[in-house]
Amino acid sequence: MSPTPSPAPLRLGIAGLGTVGIGVVKIVQNHPDLIALRSGRPVQITAICARDRTRNRDADLSGYAWVDRASDLALRDDVDVVVELIGGDEGPARELIELALENGKDVVTANKALLAVHGQALAERAESRGRTIRFEAAVAGGIPVIKAMTESLAGNRIKRVMGVMNGTCNYILTRMQSAGLPYDTVFEEARRLGYLEADPTLDVGGIDASHKLAILASIAFGTRVAFEGVEIEGIERVSIDDISRAADMGYRIKLLGVAQMTGRGLEQRMSPCLVPCDSPLGQLEGGTNMVVIEGDAVGQIVLRGAGAGEGPTASAVMSDVVELARGVRMPVFGQPATTLGTPQPARTAVPAAYYLRLTLADKPGALAKVATVLGDAGISIDRMRQYGHASGAAPVLIVTHKTTPEAIDHAMQALPRTGVVEGDPVELRIEEV
Repeated sequence: MSPTPSPAPLRLGIAGLGTVGIGVVKIVQNHPDLIALRSGRPVQITAICARDRTRNRDADLSGYAWVDRASDLALRDDVDVVVELIGGDEGPARELIELALENGKDVVTANKALLAVHGQALAERAESRGRTIRFEAAVAGGIPVIKAMTESLAGNRIKRVMGVMNGTCNYILTRMQSAGLPYDTVFEEARRLGYLEADPTLDVGGIDASHKLAILASIAFGTRVAFEGVEIEGIERVSIDDISRAADMGYRIKLLGVAQMTGRGLEQRMSPCLVPCDSPLGQLEGGTNMVVIEGDAVGQIVLRGAGAGEGPTASAVMSDVVELARGVRMPVFGQPATTLGTPQPARTAVPAAYYLRLTLADKPGALAKVATVLGDAGISIDRMRQYGHASGAAPVLIVTHKTTPEAIDHAMQALPRTGVVEGDPVELRIEEV
């Protein structure tokens, strides 16, 4: 009998040799036998591309072909899968992925911005050519949330997806609380530690996390990615006072993404919210991410893990590579791209309790005027605390009973007109988890 021929290796071309790219190289180099056993075939890196060839990357890259332009990887005969780790929703990353699909290559990417903006067009292009784009690393780092939703929960009608999906914001908020430091101080600390994007507003402005939420909503509800429909508010206006006062009332503040389909349309919001201290989200510390998924059959499941970093994100990239090496090729967003509906964006209308922080002038009847404004808006008070202040103006905290966002908006517009509220009042939604 002639021996069974060894299966051909799956050959990777990697564009981008930053933290994640080098993490992928290290995994391939450190675990070749394990990967081959689990994939059913060897996985090899054949070509790489980066902006600076001379940079010390703490890895042996001498055995790989260097190319000057990322798009050249898509043209090489010795590349089966293009691994795009450049980032950005335009430019070289988009050009590379489109050219790779045109040339019959599958794509693995960690690029949430590109998928959030161009995901539908790229998915249709891939599937029309019998190819696929895998992106486990694009959402929540090392947490296998994409596979959980497209595979493990495929038999569920998803009711709601929510979570903390930006480790930098969670680091800033938890550091403010643990150290008693103001936002600006912790922001600069995060910058020095290299936690912030080159454009920090992508992190603290909620944009990075909103890209991820839009991708999850597409998978959860069978719709086209609708990033433009996400209501976005960052953490810039969260003060140390809010964090400490919320803790006094049994809550912690998180930048929370929530997506759900309602009779009015698809609600997607990314904003600072209060969650109970003893809830899974309330106990989340540092740069850790968490995604909560609610299905009609499975109930609520909680996925928690590292949301960024060399090892966790490279691990997610390799999970997609192994899937392709096994010959598994599924629709990009879990069902054929041409069947994805166009969602009707809907502003959040689900009632919730709210946290309000006001600074009241030392005037007779100030509290009565606030109560009147809230009552006129149909808002009832659950709890209230007033703190003394040396200047005479007093911080007042109010936790409302459940009310609508429209009622809160009405009250927030009316409160400054009372003449007893100093500065801008702050309202934060309290999310049930």
